[in-house]
Amino acid sequence: MAELLVVEKAIPAEYAEDALHVATAALNGMDFVVTWNFTHINNAATRHKIRAVIERHGCQCPELCSPEEVFGDP
Repeated sequence: MAELLVVEKAIPAEYAEDALHVATAALNGMDFVVTWNFTHINNAATRHKIRAVIERHGCQCPELCSPEEVFGDP
């Protein structure tokens, strides 16, 4: 799944470790990936691409969100 995220350009190849992080969460049925990574994981454009790739290959995509979205402001 991580390779698919990179090959299908949902996550840039230079961030393959981040693709592995998201893929691991998806393949293990996690509900959320909580991240500060707004550059290539948690933004409107990339969330859509990531979700499309994961769901096209038969998995449920975890919600990609910031800590504030999950826990609120401190």
